[in-house]
Amino acid sequence: MTHTERQTEQRLEQAILDLLDRRGPTATICPSDAARAVYEGADDGWRALMEPARRAARHLMATGEVDITQAGRTVDPAEARGPIRIRRARRIR
Repeated sequence: MTHTERQTEQRLEQAILDLLDRRGPTATICPSDAARAVYEGADDGWRALMEPARRAARHLMATGEVDITQAGRTVDPAEARGPIRIRRARRIR
Protein backbone atom coordinates (compact mmCIF):
# COMPACT_ATOMS: atom_id res chain seq x y z
CA MET A 1 0.00 0.00 0.00
CA THR A 2 1.40 3.40 -0.96
CA HIS A 3 1.67 6.31 1.43
CA THR A 4 -1.22 8.08 -0.32
CA GLU A 5 -3.42 4.96 -0.15
CA ARG A 6 -2.72 4.63 3.59
CA GLN A 7 -3.58 8.31 4.11
CA THR A 8 -6.87 7.80 2.28
CA GLU A 9 -7.63 4.72 4.36
CA GLN A 10 -6.91 6.67 7.55
CA ARG A 11 -9.27 9.43 6.40
CA LEU A 12 -11.91 6.80 5.71
CA GLU A 13 -11.40 5.24 9.15
CA GLN A 14 -11.85 8.66 10.76
CA ALA A 15 -14.93 9.34 8.63
CA ILE A 16 -16.46 6.03 9.74
CA LEU A 17 -15.88 6.85 13.41
CA ASP A 18 -17.13 10.44 13.00
CA LEU A 19 -20.30 9.33 11.21
CA LEU A 20 -21.02 6.74 13.89
CA ASP A 21 -20.39 9.31 16.64
CA ARG A 22 -23.06 11.56 15.10
CA ARG A 23 -25.64 8.77 15.21
CA GLY A 24 -27.20 6.77 18.00
CA PRO A 25 -25.21 4.05 19.78
CA THR A 26 -26.92 1.27 17.81
CA ALA A 27 -26.94 3.05 14.44
CA THR A 28 -25.18 1.66 11.39
CA ILE A 29 -23.66 3.22 8.32
CA CYS A 30 -22.84 1.96 4.86
CA PRO A 31 -19.24 2.11 3.62
CA SER A 32 -20.57 4.44 0.90
CA ASP A 33 -21.38 7.03 3.60
CA ALA A 34 -17.67 7.20 4.48
CA ALA A 35 -16.62 7.17 0.83
CA ARG A 36 -18.92 10.12 0.10
CA ALA A 37 -17.67 11.99 3.18
CA VAL A 38 -14.03 11.67 2.09
CA TYR A 39 -14.47 12.22 -1.66
CA GLU A 40 -13.87 15.84 -2.58
CA GLY A 41 -15.59 15.94 -5.96
CA ALA A 42 -19.19 16.62 -6.95
CA ASP A 43 -19.56 13.60 -9.24
CA ASP A 44 -19.79 9.89 -8.45
CA GLY A 45 -16.02 9.48 -8.05
CA TRP A 46 -16.68 8.38 -4.45
CA ARG A 47 -17.43 4.93 -5.91
CA ALA A 48 -13.68 4.39 -6.39
CA LEU A 49 -13.35 4.66 -2.61
CA MET A 50 -15.76 1.81 -1.86
CA GLU A 51 -13.15 -0.94 -1.53
CA PRO A 52 -10.82 1.31 0.49
CA ALA A 53 -13.82 2.13 2.74
CA ARG A 54 -14.54 -1.57 3.22
CA ARG A 55 -10.83 -2.12 3.95
CA ALA A 56 -10.92 0.72 6.51
CA ALA A 57 -13.94 -0.92 8.17
CA ARG A 58 -12.11 -4.26 8.29
CA HIS A 59 -9.13 -2.56 9.95
CA LEU A 60 -11.39 -0.86 12.51
CA MET A 61 -13.05 -4.20 13.23
CA ALA A 62 -9.65 -5.80 13.79
CA THR A 63 -8.86 -3.11 16.36
CA GLY A 64 -12.19 -3.63 18.12
CA GLU A 65 -13.69 -0.26 17.21
CA VAL A 66 -16.52 -1.43 14.96
CA ASP A 67 -18.52 -4.48 13.94
CA ILE A 68 -19.28 -5.34 10.34
CA THR A 69 -22.80 -6.67 9.94
CA GLN A 70 -25.11 -8.25 7.44
CA ALA A 71 -28.81 -8.69 8.23
CA GLY A 72 -28.13 -7.23 11.68
CA ARG A 73 -25.59 -9.89 12.67
CA THR A 74 -21.84 -9.48 13.05
CA VAL A 75 -20.01 -11.25 10.26
CA ASP A 76 -16.44 -12.23 9.56
CA PRO A 77 -15.34 -9.63 7.00
CA ALA A 78 -13.32 -12.26 5.12
CA GLU A 79 -16.54 -14.18 4.49
CA ALA A 80 -18.93 -11.26 3.91
CA ARG A 81 -20.36 -11.16 0.40
CA GLY A 82 -22.57 -8.34 -0.77
CA PRO A 83 -23.67 -5.23 1.11
CA ILE A 84 -22.37 -4.67 4.62
CA ARG A 85 -23.19 -2.23 7.41
CA ILE A 86 -20.83 -0.83 10.04
CA ARG A 87 -21.69 -0.12 13.69
CA ARG A 88 -19.80 0.64 16.86
CA ALA A 89 -18.48 -2.55 18.43
CA ARG A 90 -20.75 -4.04 21.03
CA ARG A 91 -18.86 -4.16 24.28
CA ILE A 92 -19.73 -6.85 26.80
CA ARG A 93 -19.72 -5.46 30.32
